[in-house]
Amino acid sequence: MKIILLQIDKTQDSYLSEGIENYTKRLKNYTAFEMTTINVPKAIRQRSQKEQKTEEGKLILNVITPEDHLVLLDDKGKEFSSPEFAAYLSKKQNASPKRLIFLIGGPFGFDERIYERADFQLSFSRMTFSHQMIRLFFVEQLYRAFTILKGEKYHHE
Repeated sequence: MKIILLQIDKTQDSYLSEGIENYTKRLKNYTAFEMTTINVPKAIRQRSQKEQKTEEGKLILNVITPEDHLVLLDDKGKEFSSPEFAAYLSKKQNASPKRLIFLIGGPFGFDERIYERADFQLSFSRMTFSHQMIRLFFVEQLYRAFTILKGEKYHHE
C-alpha cells in the first residue's frame, strides 16, 4: 500500500518544509510514502470561495481513482489518539487498498463532491491550524504511528 499526502499548493514556509522533509525521510524506513501537490492557478484565487472550492474539487478528482481510499483531513472528522491512528493505519494495511490518500484541502475547505467521494474524515484537533502547519503535524503523526506499530521507543505513554 502506498500512502500519499495530497495537498493544495506548495508549502511556503521553509521551517515547515524542513520539518516535513525530516519526517518524510524517516518514513522511508516504514512505508511507501509520497507528497503530491496540486497547484491551483492564481486566476482561480481571485474568484469567490465557492468557485475556488469547486475548481479545487475538479483538480482533486482528476488525481484520485475509484480504487483509492480517500481520507479528508477535516475539522469535522473523527479524532484519534496516536495509538488509535496507528491502529487505523494497521487496519488499512490489512485491507490492502492500492493507495491510501490523505487530503489537505485549500484555504476554504472542500467542495461538496469531495465530501461525497471521501471514505473517511480525520480531524487532528477541534482547534484550527493552518493548512501549511497541518502538513508537518500529519507527517510527524504518520511517523509516530509506524513507530507505535513496530514497538519502537519514539512514542511514550
